[in-house]
Amino acid sequence: MKYEVVMGLEVHVELATESKLFCSCSAKFGADPNENVCPACSGMPGMPAVLNKRAVELGIAAAIVTNSEIAPVMTFDKKNYFYPDLPSGYQITQLFAPICKNGWLEIGEKRITLKQIHIEEDAGKLIHDPRTRSSLVDYNRASVPLVEIVSNPDFRTAEEVTAYLEKLRSLLSFAGVSDCKMQEGSMRCDINISVREAGDPVLGTRTEIKNMNSLKAIARAIEYESQRHINALETGCETLIQETRRWDDDMGMSFSMREKEEAADYRYFPNPEIMPVHIDAEWIESVRTALPEPAHERFERMTKQLGLPEHDSKVITGSLNLSQIFDTLLSDFDKPKEVANWVMGDLLSISKTAGVADDDIKIDCGKFAKILKLVDDKTVNRGVGKKLLVKVFEEDVDPEEYVKENSLGMVSDTGLLESSIREVLAENEKSVNEYKAGSQKVFGFIVGQVMKKTAGKADPRSVNELLKKMLDEL
Repeated sequence: MKYEVVMGLEVHVELATESKLFCSCSAKFGADPNENVCPACSGMPGMPAVLNKRAVELGIAAAIVTNSEIAPVMTFDKKNYFYPDLPSGYQITQLFAPICKNGWLEIGEKRITLKQIHIEEDAGKLIHDPRTRSSLVDYNRASVPLVEIVSNPDFRTAEEVTAYLEKLRSLLSFAGVSDCKMQEGSMRCDINISVREAGDPVLGTRTEIKNMNSLKAIARAIEYESQRHINALETGCETLIQETRRWDDDMGMSFSMREKEEAADYRYFPNPEIMPVHIDAEWIESVRTALPEPAHERFERMTKQLGLPEHDSKVITGSLNLSQIFDTLLSDFDKPKEVANWVMGDLLSISKTAGVADDDIKIDCGKFAKILKLVDDKTVNRGVGKKLLVKVFEEDVDPEEYVKENSLGMVSDTGLLESSIREVLAENEKSVNEYKAGSQKVFGFIVGQVMKKTAGKADPRSVNELLKKMLDEL
């Protein structure tokens, strides 16, 4: 029997605001536990909620890039449930009048439709210690603003899910809505999954896998959970129930947390402390005008206007940070392909060795551009240029001063090069004889010895030309 997997996603994306949704506490990631907490976001009674306007603007931006219908009036509601990471006993969210509805995204030729996007406050974070069998609560994340992006059950494969999340991450990060760093929890995904017989219009029993924050783990969880459903349907080994499950990536299994709640279980009611927010056309247009160039438009500009290969454009537009580095370098050094080669090859190699993610690369682009110019005007060769980039990346040195202080200028004096080549030929008679006997492989070895003799400062092209001439004359 053939089965069809049906999935819908709830993606939680923390908004890139300086402060929290209803107070002035910092919303930045990385603080010590419970450092960014005040009476308002820790749930103390009597503290008024003051709405962060920037969070609403980022919500509007999220609506624009997902082709959603923005509501003229949005309201906030209280979602009531008890959990240790929710200090007030309720979450301020949007149910009755969310900021937008009916959006869509395209992944390849398929359109994924969105039920709604709503703004809400994040909960705190529980840290479980299996050694002491205890749990600690960090309220730094409590009341950090986020949007929840709810799709319709349009997904059928794990590949569609990951393609959608990558597209969503690109749109939101380039729009400045969020940094979408899954490893830091600023983008998390709940997967609602069910299985039915192929062709059956009725959906199967739905389970929800909570708080997934890795594309690889998401793909594994979908494979496991869909197979669990199929096994249950085929063998009757277990009775499927509507429930919330957690994913253990180390074990490669999902485990039941609780039976899935319905909306009525949360006793939603309008929050009387926060007035309705009116969103007019002028406000929407001001947000739209301020949006930076999205990834797909950057990709088209780089391929069609700058003439870069699609592979280069795809790599660079895969990260907002890389795209910004590329554009900044290009403004100082107008050779797109060379800039792309330095960014994709040298910079990414150096950052990977240092264990720095693409989005976290920090480098002085002015000094980076100086290196490109030093190589281009043959002040230094390409090898020295890469060493300079390492120095700028690690120590933020000034490349021009470093070249002068360490005498790294390129050696192109013909007489000096000929002298170095003669010394190398005299020291490597066996390799010379092999070359004369027809072996072309040793040529590269001899070139390497000449570069070594000149401390890597020789002009490689000049070395190649002079060496070939001098070998042929022997």
